[in-house]
Amino acid sequence: MNRRDFLKATSAVPLLLHAQTENGFTPLFDGKSLNGWTVADGPQTAFYVDDGAIAIQESAGFPTWLRSAKQYENFDCRGEFLIKGWSDAGIYFHVPEHGRPTWNGIQIHLFHQKDEQPKPESMGAIFPILAPLKVNVKSGWNSFRIQMDWPRLQVWTNEEVIHDLDVEKVPELRYRFRRGYLGIESLSYPLKFRNLRVRELASTDKHPLLYGAPEDFSANWYVSEGKPNAQLLGEVIHLDGHGHIATKDKYRDFDLQLFVRHVKHHNSGILFRTDGAGLSKRHYEIQLHDVEGAHYPTGSLYSFKRSQYPKIQPEVWFPMRVVVKDRGVLVRINGETVLEYDRLENLDEGNIELQAHAPGMWTEFKQIRVKRL
Repeated sequence: MNRRDFLKATSAVPLLLHAQTENGFTPLFDGKSLNGWTVADGPQTAFYVDDGAIAIQESAGFPTWLRSAKQYENFDCRGEFLIKGWSDAGIYFHVPEHGRPTWNGIQIHLFHQKDEQPKPESMGAIFPILAPLKVNVKSGWNSFRIQMDWPRLQVWTNEEVIHDLDVEKVPELRYRFRRGYLGIESLSYPLKFRNLRVRELASTDKHPLLYGAPEDFSANWYVSEGKPNAQLLGEVIHLDGHGHIATKDKYRDFDLQLFVRHVKHHNSGILFRTDGAGLSKRHYEIQLHDVEGAHYPTGSLYSFKRSQYPKIQPEVWFPMRVVVKDRGVLVRINGETVLEYDRLENLDEGNIELQAHAPGMWTEFKQIRVKRL
């Protein structure tokens, strides 16, 4: 083998060896296959391996994205991406199992254009919310690094800092998910990715599970009113019948996160600051009712304020968040704030309850987490 052939054959080896041996880092890509990755939305051919890199299929249509095998909370992720001609894509992190990736998680925008004045849609932006400190991109291979250590987020491209911020001080970001998948967004432009690796950092999330498996039910919940039919289906509570289940613990101020799915034209609710007896006495209710023209559709604070309807679909999981603090309540559904209200009168602590409204009008809940504020 002559010198030229030898160099060509070994040109990709240092990158892969570096990913495998760098202290504390785990490779996310083996250089040969998409093992450990899943096409989360779109055709399975949307991504493929080409010359030791993950390549985006130009004819795949869009949008689609490639998802990591596991979820990450705090981490240091590094790699390289190839810019060649017109390029438009993104790197995702903290994307939840369900819901819109860009609005529930965070996207770092990848674009070919070298804007002199950075904008929220520029290369390196936290798309489409926050412009980078500078646009640092070149034709060819570019390096990136994303370090998330909540609430501090730092991003580098080509070894220069383009973001260094406290996520909790950015209103559009502070209620995004704090854990989720890493991913590559495709808009069917020919980008490539290589040398992907990650190092996990210590957890700082204090949202303990209220329900993640059947054994959590007896520890954290009880039937508070009526005769609800609560079937414990693995990580899912399937709620039907008529009545309520309530948390055993009481909460005044809290941050509640969960996923919800329901039958078409269902009716249900999430109650808070209750006396643990369903609708019989004091309570506030966040309505779950997928009828856009309803007096109080999904996300509304029942009897107090109508939500901006989030256009949810029947039998499709969506992420939901309810933040209650003093006199205020905020409701987010699928990455969008649909309700804000600041005139709560009952400031006493109380139970959180899930409602079964009528037989056949089932609602399902999973990955229920709550943090005291």
